[in-house]
Amino acid sequence: MKTRTTRAVQCSATLLAAGLLLTACGSSDGSGSGEQAGSTSFKGRGPITYAAGKDSSGVVQKVIDRWNQLHPNEKVTFVQLPTDADSQRQQMIQNAETKSDAYTLLSLDVVWTSEFAAHQWIDRLPADQFPLQKMLKPVVETAKYRGGLYAAPASSDGGMLYYRSDLLKKAGIAEPPATWSQMKADCAKVKKLPEGQGMSCYAGQFQKYEGLTVNFSEAVNSAGGVVTDANGKADVDTPAAKQGLDFLAGSFKDGTIPKEAITYQEEDGRQAFQAGKLVFLRNWPYMYSLAEKSKVAGKFAVAPLPGLNGPGSSSLGGHNLALSSFAKNKATALDFMKFFTNEDSAGTFLKDASLAPPYANLYDDKSLDQQYPYLPVLKQSILHAVPRPRVVQYGDVTSAVQQEAYAALSGSKDSAQALKDLQKALQNSTAQ
Repeated sequence: MKTRTTRAVQCSATLLAAGLLLTACGSSDGSGSGEQAGSTSFKGRGPITYAAGKDSSGVVQKVIDRWNQLHPNEKVTFVQLPTDADSQRQQMIQNAETKSDAYTLLSLDVVWTSEFAAHQWIDRLPADQFPLQKMLKPVVETAKYRGGLYAAPASSDGGMLYYRSDLLKKAGIAEPPATWSQMKADCAKVKKLPEGQGMSCYAGQFQKYEGLTVNFSEAVNSAGGVVTDANGKADVDTPAAKQGLDFLAGSFKDGTIPKEAITYQEEDGRQAFQAGKLVFLRNWPYMYSLAEKSKVAGKFAVAPLPGLNGPGSSSLGGHNLALSSFAKNKATALDFMKFFTNEDSAGTFLKDASLAPPYANLYDDKSLDQQYPYLPVLKQSILHAVPRPRVVQYGDVTSAVQQEAYAALSGSKDSAQALKDLQKALQNSTAQ
């Protein structure tokens, strides 16, 4: 996920917050070949910027360096933004509202496409210039709005259950759990082992940010419920949704999820798992390559997320590359988008950063499956994933979800009341 700066002072503040220095923060009257919002002429060549969340793998800069070596007069500057998705989105919106050209390309969370396209903050793209037919269909759909392509799929994402395969094996457990009750039972067996003393059972992402929307949605979907229906209508005050939220809230109460996990984002959970504090962890595939370099290397594996009565459903994640409607040098930007999202680049991101590729054939490559054993699990996670609400008012929707889900997990409301309040809030947010 990425952001754009506003102008002058705001741009400087944003970049300093990200720990970076950009030599020129552009404004609407700067030099270069600018285009008006909504333009599809893609004119202008020269330097551009790529705004993205902090890259812990270092591979993004490597791909950009490859481009810059081939295009010395059209260099791309990588501006790394905070890891917090909500902060990234807010900065992008502030930038768009001031019509700043500081950031050329934005790495959008897949659920932001509708919002940014509806507000004409990003340009519609020529679909015939991208190999969409080679990509997984659910991934392509995240880049569309009202039938038009408004972003180029760069990476997908599906949640997976990371688990300590060594400890499950020692406890006599042959298969990873497929249900929540099985996971709790397996954890109880592991904790009886000498190595399991002091370990916690399970964690995900439960701080009040986008990760909580993801984890809440997965719990609801994995119990057979929905947050909103296919038309974006709220339908969360249901018995199925309550079973999903009860699993999370109840797990905090009974100690399945450690109390400190109420503050966890992705990196917090990863570090806890790698430190040997967790038996199970819900996280994204990016973690796999990092965990292989930690003290749990060779001691863990991945499985589909568990659900109420069988394997659960992940929220569909990933990032799409979008072109700011207020950017300059759009011809360069379009070419870089093709380069950054092509199959070669997708393979690099897979191999060096464990990022889920949008291309179907990479999941079916037997040599890659041997090298990256999580690929079959990841493919199924993506194909069976459920999108978070695809609504124009996504910011209001995710804020409401976070507010009410956090209230239930922290114990300030029971699940039934939280879902009733959430239903009302979502109805207000999505009313046309």
